[in-house]
Amino acid sequence: MNRSSRLHLVGRITYYVGWVALLCGGLVHLNIAKALFASMSLTKRNLFEVSVACFVICVASEVRAIATAEKDVPTVVNRPVAA
Repeated sequence: MNRSSRLHLVGRITYYVGWVALLCGGLVHLNIAKALFASMSLTKRNLFEVSVACFVICVASEVRAIATAEKDVPTVVNRPVAA
């Protein structure tokens, strides 16, 4: 697994973790699972901060993966053929 693939994997994982954190924050906001998250000492703000951090990491990983992929592309040099 090369560097670009690892960065894409990190981006994908943090993207989905961010969505899960937002979903859990929504459940707490709607008082659906408030007791569950209160027992783990997680508030709406903590869940929101985790989701924002995950999305920032996701964006950074994807941008870096794109930049790394562009560097890895070999350049083709056309040389004249000797007669």
